[in-house]
Amino acid sequence: MRLRIPVISIAALAVALTLAASAAAVVGVYRNSMESTGLRAQVVKLDGERCARGGSDSAFRIFVGKGTRECAYRTPVIGRDLEVAVTGRLLEGTPKAVQRRAFLALNLRAGGAGARYQLALFPLQRKAQLRRVRTDGQIEYMQVERGIRANGLNQANQLRLRAFNVTSGPDKGSCRILAFVGRQLVADVSDRAAGELQGRSSGFGLGAVGNAKGALGSFDDVVVRVPSPF
Repeated sequence: MRLRIPVISIAALAVALTLAASAAAVVGVYRNSMESTGLRAQVVKLDGERCARGGSDSAFRIFVGKGTRECAYRTPVIGRDLEVAVTGRLLEGTPKAVQRRAFLALNLRAGGAGARYQLALFPLQRKAQLRRVRTDGQIEYMQVERGIRANGLNQANQLRLRAFNVTSGPDKGSCRILAFVGRQLVADVSDRAAGELQGRSSGFGLGAVGNAKGALGSFDDVVVRVPSPF
């Protein structure tokens, strides 16, 4: 029997997304521990030429195939103003030649042609990048933070990415993007060109600079939140 995975639309939830990003509290609308086959099936492929998925008793696994730079997967939640969080691990099965170049990622406002906001963490470099990927594939590095408190192979890294449009004040109409590794704020950026990103998907991924062939990672404890109307 074919499993049908419902898409959760933030518009359908009728949440009053009226608070400015700089002050908004958040409320969770989706949580996935990845502890069962059914839960892992809620996550579907978003982007990547050769990508293999699997699972353990408590995590969703990604394996990047040949000729592929990145594999991205999306949650059932779609919407403009979202916060997504995940616990990710770069696994020791990743070839040594790839390990240092490999990154764990979170994606928001992802859509056609790969455009999105992205938090990329390089665990072995202790570096995080906030990126704006355009529809032509070009990457804009909005903020880069080095020397962060990241964990190495097989160790958990907690990532969180928020993109909320500002609804009042001098920055009205722009998008404020916050990115965290653990409790450390690694990026705080306002984007006045946010309207160019038309995608609404949220999710996570695994890749590497250049060819990511052989990269192996696991992801669990996925949470998606929206601005609280209260």
